[in-house]
Amino acid sequence: MAAESRPDPGTALVTGASRGIGRAVAQAFARRGDRVAVHYGRDRGAAERTLASLDGSGHVVVGGDLGDPAGAQTVVDAAIEGLGSISVLVNNAAVAPSAGNAHRVDDVSFAAWQRAWSDMVAVNLLGASNVTMLVAQHMIARGSGGAIVNVGSRGAFRGEPDHPAYAATKAALHAFGQSMALVLAPHGISVTSVAPGMIATERQASKLDGVAGDGIRGQSPFARVGTPEEVADAVAYLTSPGAVWASGTVLDLNGASYFR
Repeated sequence: MAAESRPDPGTALVTGASRGIGRAVAQAFARRGDRVAVHYGRDRGAAERTLASLDGSGHVVVGGDLGDPAGAQTVVDAAIEGLGSISVLVNNAAVAPSAGNAHRVDDVSFAAWQRAWSDMVAVNLLGASNVTMLVAQHMIARGSGGAIVNVGSRGAFRGEPDHPAYAATKAALHAFGQSMALVLAPHGISVTSVAPGMIATERQASKLDGVAGDGIRGQSPFARVGTPEEVADAVAYLTSPGAVWASGTVLDLNGASYFR
């Protein structure tokens, strides 16, 4: 799906834009003429590589731990200072599932369970809600509308037995987005979510190249997994002027691998 061009260049904050989906979203925005604030949590070098890959000029890098409310405030303030304004927000940053933070309820210590839940709730849900609140108030004060997209997950619907906190935070993020869609519509701000299935990012490379790869690809009748660019195209559409009427939606991007 191709995004409509904007009458004027937009200004976008993309959290977790150092690599993967976030990088692809930043690139899609830059191609359509937006200026982008590329957020990173820890890896500034990767964020700088994203910055170097963007078309156009006027982009900035902003760093901060979104799991800390003060960090969220710092990120938003730096993005506004660097871009002059924010007209688009993409909440992509997340503590993603990994072997190191697995917390299957029948095979984990209470300490590991607490750690996984605390880390994922802090960034995936509270971090996104804090950034949204700050950016939404900025958009309201500007009086020029805007668009917010939350990057959720297929796991919010089908469950994640090895990472229940991840599924729970993504389900909560979808619900949070719909609450924001209701309250922000009178201000001309649309709020949507995307729910990707497995995506071929650097983080997933070892899993897809391993013995389980064929089974993962076989979950979709297309016999493959999605690409970051496919998610980015959807996000670009949802933040385009013609997508305002989609506000409140959660768009599944899983190659028909799961229906709800």
